Amino acid sequence: MITNYCCLPDRLKYLIARDQQYLLKQGLKGIEKESLRISEQGAISQKPHPRALGSALTHPYITTDYSEALLEFITPPFADIKQTLDYMHQIHQFVYPHLGDEMLLATSMPCGIDGDLSIPIAEYGTSNIGKMKHIYRKGLWHRYGRTMQAIAGIHFNYSVPQGLWPALHGYDGGDLSLEDFISKSYFGLIRNFHRQGWLILYLFGASPAICKTFFKSRLQLMQQFKEFDDHTVFHPYATSLRMSDIGYKSKNQAGLKIDYNSLEGYVQSLSAAINTPYPEYQAIGVKVDGDYQQLNANILQIENEFYSTMRPKQIAKSGEKPTLALKRRGVLYVEMRSLDLNLLNPIGIDESTARFVEAFLLYCLLHDSPPQGPDEFQINNGNQLLVANQGRQPGLELNRNGTPVTLQNWAHDILCAMQPICAVLDRGSLDRPYQLALQHQLAVVDNPALTPSARILACMRENGQEFGCFASNTSALHKHYFNAEPLDADSQRQFEELAATSLRKQAEIEAGDTLDFDEFLSRYFAQS
Repeated sequence: MITNYCCLPDRLKYLIARDQQYLLKQGLKGIEKESLRISEQGAISQKPHPRALGSALTHPYITTDYSEALLEFITPPFADIKQTLDYMHQIHQFVYPHLGDEMLLATSMPCGIDGDLSIPIAEYGTSNIGKMKHIYRKGLWHRYGRTMQAIAGIHFNYSVPQGLWPALHGYDGGDLSLEDFISKSYFGLIRNFHRQGWLILYLFGASPAICKTFFKSRLQLMQQFKEFDDHTVFHPYATSLRMSDIGYKSKNQAGLKIDYNSLEGYVQSLSAAINTPYPEYQAIGVKVDGDYQQLNANILQIENEFYSTMRPKQIAKSGEKPTLALKRRGVLYVEMRSLDLNLLNPIGIDESTARFVEAFLLYCLLHDSPPQGPDEFQINNGNQLLVANQGRQPGLELNRNGTPVTLQNWAHDILCAMQPICAVLDRGSLDRPYQLALQHQLAVVDNPALTPSARILACMRENGQEFGCFASNTSALHKHYFNAEPLDADSQRQFEELAATSLRKQAEIEAGDTLDFDEFLSRYFAQS
């Protein structure tokens, strides 16, 4: 039981003094989940996106990510996290009957791949926007390889309660308009998350081992790992190899100086990367013998190519660049991207995790967040890599404001400071779900053997299973679970209508194109 209330952040003190702390509740939560389609034998699917699921281009909730085999499920945002998780559950119930003899891989790190060319790039039809999405993915292949793009994860979308903003603006908004204050505060949240988001990898990292097949297209990288068995490599104390330097990261982006100190600076620095040529990519070529290899030869083709643990987001209008949407209308929500799939849960994330993440994001919002200094990127990235690769190592020290501190001590400080936030979120609830989630993670901090990463390795050892076998067997259990839980008739009908509507919408977009692709692409990048 956490009973010691640490010093409250000034923003929370202000709310409590006015009995407005209840405004922390009812933030909107949405979840995006990626899952690789695999055969019953564990091989990546070579089949096209099932037509019965609708159009991957236009369906609002069921689409594909990098690969034709990499499904992406997206929930609407809900204030009640149970509704969010229920909707994700319903998507799985709808999808599974249409997978035939295939299933969804339960793990973040891909198994059953046979080099880059075994990973089919996603197709989105013949429209200009569909071609752009496909060519962007071709560019990622040439730049980073396809294997990295087959890694799956959970993205947690969070929008601060709208009623909270005027209250906080009254405390420290100064002369800023409410819209500018909201964006400024979101960037403060993001900076704090960059500083302390390593905690998510420790608590929820679930990728401590990798199939050797992952390295077929880059064998030299496998040498830095230890052998778990003939088919698996690992780091003994790893938490999230997905978030390590062999996972979903880009060394070519290490030199980017993206500015998180203001919305204006963020848009300018990200736009500069999209408009700055990169010699290595220029050597690939853009349109070679009439065939596009990438959208452009710049450091980033588009905004989404920038790999970050958290993104500021605004809903873009049709054809609008994301940076312009942010510049025009400010930040609407943040997308936290550092959660591994929880392979022990059929939908990849449980309620306790989601509640902890919500409280942690409010912690990042409410605490002071000084501007990011020139050396902070290296410090934050260094902490993240240490935890990803060695997070369960006894006595592991991280860099906290230039001072070494043990992971456990720093984690205790964060959890202590989250206690009053969880208490506020639990107000009116007899079962105290946020405080229970916090209690559970305190136990995980005190005992690394309780982390998902440690439990996965222990289970593999206990059953004498290689990682690929463990992943396939767990995936088969999830398939059986959903096949035994059919969707109710009303929800089934709604998802069928969504699929049909998405197919019609794709056909309308394709029929309505009037520009050739070269002109379409030129106009897209000319937006300012």
